[in-house]
Amino acid sequence: MKKITRTAYLVATIFFVINAISARLNLNPLYPGTAFFYCVVITVFTAIWVVSKAGKLIFTKLDTGSVAVDFERKAPFPKVPIFIVAFVWIAYAVVTIGSSVFFNVSAFRDQMPDYRVGDFSQEVQVIDSEQIPIVDKSLATKIAEKKLGEKPSLGSQVVLGEPTIQTVKDKLVWVIPLEHSGFFKWLTNMSGTPGYIVVSATNSQDVKYVDSYKIKYQPNAYLLDDLTFHARYTAAPFTGITDYSFELDDEGKPYWVITTYKYTRGFALPEATGAIIMDAQTGESTRYALEDVPTWVDRVQPEDFILTQINNKGNYVHGVFNFSDKDKYQTSQGHIIVYNNGRCYLFTGITSVGSDESAIGFVMVDMVTKEPVMYQMAGATEYAAQKSAEGKVQQYGYYASFPLIINYDGIPTYFMTLKDADGLIKQYAYVSVKDFLVVGTGESVQDARLNYEKALRQNPSSSDALNNTNNQEISGVVYRINQEIVAGETVYRFILEERKDIVFEARGAINEMISLTREGDSVKLMYRESEAPIKDVVSFENTGFAEIEKFIDHTPVEEVSPEEKTE
Repeated sequence: MKKITRTAYLVATIFFVINAISARLNLNPLYPGTAFFYCVVITVFTAIWVVSKAGKLIFTKLDTGSVAVDFERKAPFPKVPIFIVAFVWIAYAVVTIGSSVFFNVSAFRDQMPDYRVGDFSQEVQVIDSEQIPIVDKSLATKIAEKKLGEKPSLGSQVVLGEPTIQTVKDKLVWVIPLEHSGFFKWLTNMSGTPGYIVVSATNSQDVKYVDSYKIKYQPNAYLLDDLTFHARYTAAPFTGITDYSFELDDEGKPYWVITTYKYTRGFALPEATGAIIMDAQTGESTRYALEDVPTWVDRVQPEDFILTQINNKGNYVHGVFNFSDKDKYQTSQGHIIVYNNGRCYLFTGITSVGSDESAIGFVMVDMVTKEPVMYQMAGATEYAAQKSAEGKVQQYGYYASFPLIINYDGIPTYFMTLKDADGLIKQYAYVSVKDFLVVGTGESVQDARLNYEKALRQNPSSSDALNNTNNQEISGVVYRINQEIVAGETVYRFILEERKDIVFEARGAINEMISLTREGDSVKLMYRESEAPIKDVVSFENTGFAEIEKFIDHTPVEEVSPEEKTE
């Protein structure tokens, strides 16, 4: 019986060790998965001990060749071990139940700090049209796949990892690590995969393959090279870890930024506590508290933590038993990572419970400090804006990407790309947040902007706000003017005698008289004030042609049928 007992202990130990390692389990019993694991371990080992003390197992070989197992009881089962097991499971159940919202409603509601009410037009940075991120995650992946396809020998060895949007030296980019495509590929390249791909978020033509760094530790590696295994057992054996993001420092060196977290109410309400920054080449790790995270790290807060906390704050605004849904709110159907003044934020709309078409406000949460800001303004949700933009080009069957909210000269505006069935960008769209029927689309960002501005000026509720933006009006004499074709459209650039330090840029569609404008002509225009050296012209008038333009009939010629011609 002693030999059987020792064998049972050995088998159980091996089983539990393999299970813990495969699950990358941390060793801290204050985490629910680990606590359950310890309860099972205590129960199994106690059961083996109790059985060995109370009797013995008898193995009998039957005529059929099988073996029958019987238990011969020699003494009563010890009560103390049984009480210990019962106590362990009761404690686990008590903590689990005590962690529920019924006993911690204020903690659930207040885990997300109170929102600071912000002024959208003053606090959200105005983005130059050339700096709007037009490349989303799916398109970045397609572009990276194309780049990878240019190197056939490499494409058979690696696959693309998870893209991460971030700023590197003030440039907004998607960074995509190259990962092993299978076990045998890892086995023959244990030094790591050759680098990563960088795709500009503002220019789909700007893509770069970087092979000066090896990515040794990654999700698709095995054994000691596995990212989660290495992080767990070298940097955080007793700490919760989650949300692995691939980021570059200002020199382009790759790291894994791994969020550490703990539970603040028993087994509930996980809260980010800091980050482990692991060198993707060497595996060396440094652990930081939230306030000490390096400035090049864009985000530490997991997106699912933030969204859950926002929804908890809205759902339990008046406690658990608010069956009338008074003052309840929730996040809209989507969210997006945005950058404002160099900081990374999670942005999402807020809707009343039961409403999915109109937003009552918008929330931006800093992805490092978790500082939340609420912008109180009624308007369309992201989903409603997408449908409005798609309706504008319904004849083409394009679909809209998830919108980015921007400050369009003080007017909250959704910006999105319109794609075909293959996921390629065909047009761009601006949609007013306050009135999703105000839409501007175009085959270039500039065309969409001009059409949107026209729609705003035609909309009574938006025209006053537009006139109060930072657009500047100027009159003068043309000193130099030239034209070029950009993306199939004529673009005019000119300088005025009065402001030779500014280059003005106007699209050909802005006013048909611009094509006749020459040096020496008197003009009147309105341009968008920005830090860019080239200023966008939003309205243009050649004052020398004012009398001529009055006689130009812009109405379409009405077609005449053959019968009417005969008459």
